[in-house]
Amino acid sequence: MNVEVEARDRKKLVAVVLGLSAAIGLMLLAFVLPSVNGGPHELKLGIAGPAQATAQISASLEASKPGAFDTQDFADADALRDAIRNRDVVGGIVVDATGPHVLIATAGGIPIAQTLTGMASGLSDASGTKVPVEDVVPLTAEDPTGAGLTALALPLVFGGIMPAVVLVQLFPRSIVKRVLGAVGVAVVAGFALTAILQFGTNSLDGNYLLTALALTMGISAISLPILGLESLLGMKGFALGAVTMMFVGNPLSGMATTAAWLPAGWGALGQLLPPGAAGASVRSMAFFDGHGAVTPLLVLVCWIAVGIALCVAAGRKKASTPVVESEAALV
Repeated sequence: MNVEVEARDRKKLVAVVLGLSAAIGLMLLAFVLPSVNGGPHELKLGIAGPAQATAQISASLEASKPGAFDTQDFADADALRDAIRNRDVVGGIVVDATGPHVLIATAGGIPIAQTLTGMASGLSDASGTKVPVEDVVPLTAEDPTGAGLTALALPLVFGGIMPAVVLVQLFPRSIVKRVLGAVGVAVVAGFALTAILQFGTNSLDGNYLLTALALTMGISAISLPILGLESLLGMKGFALGAVTMMFVGNPLSGMATTAAWLPAGWGALGQLLPPGAAGASVRSMAFFDGHGAVTPLLVLVCWIAVGIALCVAAGRKKASTPVVESEAALV
C-alpha cells in the first residue's frame, strides 16, 4: 500500500514540476514575443505638401520599409496637426518652401515617435540640412519617457484581479456584496491611481475626472468578469479569467507602446481585452482630449456588462439550488 502511495506521489511531483515549468515558460513567451516581434506595421502616417514631393516620400518609405507605413495625404500642415491630435494618424511629414519637417506625438507612443525621429535624421543626412522635428502631442515635461503610463499596466490588472480574490473569501454567499465591493474598489483605486500619476508624478495631463473614470471602467472591466466566472464556475472560472487578463491581455495591451506597435493582429486582439482598452482610453483622455476613446470605452462597457451578467447568472443558480435539493429530499 505504501509503495502505491509513494508511486502516486512521485507522479504528482513530476507532473507539478513539469506543469509549473511549462507555465513559467509560456508566461515568458507571452510577454517577450509581442515585444520582440513588435515594430511599425501599417502605421498611419500623414504627408502634406506638393503632390510630387508627397508621392516621392510615399514611394521612398515603401521601398525602404515595406508595409511599415500607410501614408495619407493632407492639404497642409495644420490639417495634419489636427489629424495627429485626433489620433487619426500617428505622425507625419510636411514639405514646404523651407524643406521637409517631421511631426511626431510622443504621447501616442515612444517607439513610434523614435522611429519618426530617426526618419528625420535620415532625411537630414540625405539633404545635408537638419530636418526639424515638432512634437505635436508631447508627454509631460516631468515624465518625458512615459514611465508612469507604462507602470500603470500591472496595477491596473492586479487592481482587477485582487478584489475578486478577497471578495470571494469575505462574502462567500452574497454575490451582490461582491459586485458592490468590486465596483467600490474600482472607483476608489481608479481615482487614487490617476491622482498619483497626474498630481504626484506629473505623468498624466488632461482632464483628471475623465481620465479617472476611464481607469475606473478599466478596473471594473477586469474585476467583474473574473468575479462572475468564479461565482459561476468556482476556482476554474477564476483561473480562466485571471490568466486571460494577466497573460494575454496584459502583454497585448500596448500600454507602453500602443497597439499600433504590436505585431499585426495581436495588437487588435489586445484592444478587445480590458487591459488594452483601458490603456487606450486613459491615453486618449490624458493627452488627446478624449479623441480615439470611444471604441475602447465601448469595449470596457461590454466587458462590464458581461461580468454583471455572469454574476446575475451565478446568483440565480445559487438561488435555485436549495429548491432543487429540497425537492430531491422529499422524493
